[in-house]
Amino acid sequence: MNTRTSPAGQGGRVAQSAVLSPNQNTPGAVDASERWWHALAPRHGIVLAIAMLLPFVLTPFLTFQVMAQSLVLGLIALSLTFLGGYGGMVSLAQMTLAGVAGYAYAVLSLSNGGTEHLTLGWPWWLAMLTALLITTLFATLVGWLSVRTEGIYTIMITLAIGVAFYYLVLQNYSVFNGFQGLREIYPPPVFGIEWRDPLPFYFLTLGCALVGYCLVKWVVRAPFGIALQGIRDNPRRMAALGFDVVAHRVAAYTLAGLIAGVGGILFVWYNGLISPGSVGTGWLINILVIAVLGGMKHPIGAFLGALVFVLLQTFAIDIIDRERFNLVIGGVFLAIVLFSPDGLLGLWAKLRARLRSKRP
Repeated sequence: MNTRTSPAGQGGRVAQSAVLSPNQNTPGAVDASERWWHALAPRHGIVLAIAMLLPFVLTPFLTFQVMAQSLVLGLIALSLTFLGGYGGMVSLAQMTLAGVAGYAYAVLSLSNGGTEHLTLGWPWWLAMLTALLITTLFATLVGWLSVRTEGIYTIMITLAIGVAFYYLVLQNYSVFNGFQGLREIYPPPVFGIEWRDPLPFYFLTLGCALVGYCLVKWVVRAPFGIALQGIRDNPRRMAALGFDVVAHRVAAYTLAGLIAGVGGILFVWYNGLISPGSVGTGWLINILVIAVLGGMKHPIGAFLGALVFVLLQTFAIDIIDRERFNLVIGGVFLAIVLFSPDGLLGLWAKLRARLRSKRP
């Protein structure tokens, strides 16, 4: 089996001892899954403390428009980071999966804006659970279609699925209301809290992002995640050891679809609407850009990349025309890829290594 270190950090080093047989739980695998929190360094607590305090010092605009949006997009990009960084599968359908969840929730729940006749008016919790179930099943189907290919062919299949879904919602007026989409879809008041307000919505997105991040950190150190990293490095070797390569990859798509689905519902609540523009080709590429900007080998990189993307998107108009925003994003993306294939976190690691080498 390939012996290179996996992007799971210290957890990837137990892959050799953990992935021995699909029918036995080795001590290394059990320890890795039970002690996954050991991968959480003190810096994680510092970052969490800063994230908890930020909304109390920032303006409501920055709290909602920048920070909350970054967490939502980061959660969707996290699903791609999990697939690409730990499974070796680059999918352009993650925003499509988020769109499936968003449209499913919008159709099943009660919305306004003159589209009540298109919705079923289910309770919000039932609509949300059903939307996540639909998204998870659809993600499993996408994975079943994609995992039998590799490289550019996987990218093309997922891109074709994304484009097909875009035209489905664009041309189907009777269900999805065409180009205008479904509007005035806001988070319901629960426990007497208006979750649409900047501060509650920020903490809602922060909680979901934290759960998604911890889930990925746990999975990649569990036996399933270690086996998935082994499949990424050497699928033939893992198949020879008795692991079902296709089943592991499809399961990874399923989990990634669930994460993207949660992000998709939050994205609908953030925008207050869902339309074909939310699942267009531009957004399919944007999620890939966000994941690569932060670093595909690090779960936290998805949120860092999303923050940089949203900051550029929000304030680029002060530097360059709004129509040329993609030029700014493309330039930043090109610079980071050229100087650090591992994204911004890779640049930070190189800087720390250089500073350490200069110490006496």
